[in-house]
Amino acid sequence: MSETSRTLEMTFATELDKKHVIRITDARSDATDAEVTAAMDNIISKNIFSGTGGELVGKVSAQLIITQKDEFNIV
Repeated sequence: MSETSRTLEMTFATELDKKHVIRITDARSDATDAEVTAAMDNIISKNIFSGTGGELVGKVSAQLIITQKDEFNIV
């Protein structure tokens, strides 16, 4: 049986010059550059995430990771 999953991985810059990654599972495969950019801008402007690197202050990158898992029938 084959199973495919999609994860949107967004990388942000923090105020302490570190990187912070947010992953969203079951992401839409048809998301556009504009939608992801708007989502990242919204996350930064709402200031709802922070960590040891401080507040998120900028966008670094975003990618859609597609993983396919094929299981073997072992008897």
